[in-house]
Amino acid sequence: MVKIAIAGASSQLARENIDALVATKKHEVIGLIRKDPAQFPSLPGVTWVKAVYDDKSELVRLLQGVEVVMCFFPVHFDPGCATQKRLIDAAVEAGVKRYVPSEWATGTQLESSLDGIPWYAGKVEISRYLEDINKEKKVIQYTKFQVGAFMNYLGHPHKTSNHVNTLGFLFDFEKQHATLLKDRLDDVVVWTTVQDIAGVVARAVEYQGEWPAVGGITGSRVTVGEMLRLGEAIGRPFTVDWLKLEDVSAEERTMERFANFDLHTSPPEEVAAFLNMALKGILLGISRGAYAVTDEWNKILPDYKFTTAEEFLKKVWGSK
Repeated sequence: MVKIAIAGASSQLARENIDALVATKKHEVIGLIRKDPAQFPSLPGVTWVKAVYDDKSELVRLLQGVEVVMCFFPVHFDPGCATQKRLIDAAVEAGVKRYVPSEWATGTQLESSLDGIPWYAGKVEISRYLEDINKEKKVIQYTKFQVGAFMNYLGHPHKTSNHVNTLGFLFDFEKQHATLLKDRLDDVVVWTTVQDIAGVVARAVEYQGEWPAVGGITGSRVTVGEMLRLGEAIGRPFTVDWLKLEDVSAEERTMERFANFDLHTSPPEEVAAFLNMALKGILLGISRGAYAVTDEWNKILPDYKFTTAEEFLKKVWGSK
């Protein structure tokens, strides 16, 4: 049994992970939330606790006896990463053994792509913070779960997970439309289902070896050209809008306008404006390898069977 505290436990991906941990019937989970705990379902082994993240001493108290802390904060909502840094400091003070930063996307090339994906800058800052606090001696073990893109988005509008909402984006199989960079068919995107992310996490908390600092989870490694061919193979060929890399690179992207942006609650016009910016930024990131995630956890868990993009697409959309 592992005692696990989950910060940002009301987030959609956090809920997927909590379900996977509950399914093991092994662990004690503390779901740290900002809302009234009474709003959340009763789950075996799960205690919902209203957390005051501005109070470090209270966080230290809540984390007593906890072995693993996982964070699911949207980093663009945390200026200077102050809240997550306070959580890390509290975990260290409380004697927590392992920490999972709010990563859950992209890969090792993120830093070189921040001009395209500025809303992820906090992930890089937290990575440096964890490196710094372990510089003299290791005070807390951590792994950055890097997963690429959620494969479930390829199934939109079909509901393919219990908690994560999707939208048609990049490759829209419903509308059979894609927006891509010209002459970049060999660019790689790793697609991983949220179920596989949660499945790996549930095994990782029990892993007795040293956690890898870079914790790549590779569900399915697919080039842009291969995804277009998969669309044809299942009878959903794409109409493609081709953009030029130099045009996308020249555009300036900033998060100032979207400081309080939430994909799931913002007005439709804000969502449309953000997605227009995000699509081009993500394409730029893809061209630089930001979504070509490594496979550290695949190697640690060689018996785990990941869902491939082809399997997922055939299940959701049928085969030709």
